[in-house]
Amino acid sequence: MSLGPTELIVILVIVLLLFGSTKLPKLARSLGQAQKEFKKGTDDGLDDDPLRPTAAPDTPDTKPKT
Repeated sequence: MSLGPTELIVILVIVLLLFGSTKLPKLARSLGQAQKEFKKGTDDGLDDDPLRPTAAPDTPDTKPKT
């Protein structure tokens, strides 16, 4: 299901009527901050995941010298 330009315009008009033109910038700013926090949280969650493979630690060369 995709939205065409007409449907998007109707949705934008409804949002404008519901929230008013003065609150839309605040709403957009808060949505942007929420998205940024969500991405940060998912990245932090991946760092804490014990099953996620990590780079091998630096180890000395174990090959015998000939």
